[in-house]
Amino acid sequence: MFIVSLSYIAPLEEIDAQLEHHVLWLKQCYADGLFLASGRKEPRTGGIILATGERQRLQQQLAQDPFAVAGLARYDITEFHPSMTAAGLEALQDSPTA
Repeated sequence: MFIVSLSYIAPLEEIDAQLEHHVLWLKQCYADGLFLASGRKEPRTGGIILATGERQRLQQQLAQDPFAVAGLARYDITEFHPSMTAAGLEALQDSPTA
């Protein structure tokens, strides 16, 4: 699993001009099963994405984000292996390896 920390590197006016396209891209990533959760940071300096799958596929998708294409954001990817979760989120836990 991955946590993607997206940081804006452009003024919010430029971010807002691409926001509709960014949201469409997010929806496609959810439909493809890559994203599990996403939302903006507070204060509004970027966003956080919780993703699953393979790192290479994630990196390819992030490169297609309209924010990335326009040079408006930087993406930091942290891979982690959840071993504990709150009740109801057990599906997020890594399967034990043999």
